Amino acid sequence: MSAALTLAKPEHLDRLAALCEAFHAEEGIKLDDDARRAGLAPLLEGSPYGVAYLIGPPRAAIGYIVICFGWSVEFGGLDAIIDELYVRPGVRGRGVASEALIALPNALSSVGLRAIHLEVDRDNAAAIKLYRRAGFTLREKYMFMSRRL
Repeated sequence: MSAALTLAKPEHLDRLAALCEAFHAEEGIKLDDDARRAGLAPLLEGSPYGVAYLIGPPRAAIGYIVICFGWSVEFGGLDAIIDELYVRPGVRGRGVASEALIALPNALSSVGLRAIHLEVDRDNAAAIKLYRRAGFTLREKYMFMSRRL
């Protein structure tokens, strides 16, 4: 199974929105389709704030990754947060997510990225193992916090 990454473009919106809807249903994220598409569309149209990649062949994508860009003094420049990572349940456990996470730095190297961050449920041992395999480390002293505006 190939975890090749394809930069998502406007013509991929329907495919990406369907994958995103499946992820949101699985995670219990309440978002209507219009709001979901409004959140995805700018990323496919060249927004400087982030990108979305389809995992696998674009016509039959098996997952996706959404990356949001930021700036970090601590890390010395441009950084990114993996906002969402999803692989269809039927193909999980075959190394697809690991392969995609390992390929991600190469896909983003041309923009001068200095660090990639992600958020993970502390009780999700399988996800933590996956992220460690892909080179991510836990920052013991820090935790991710949010404030909805």
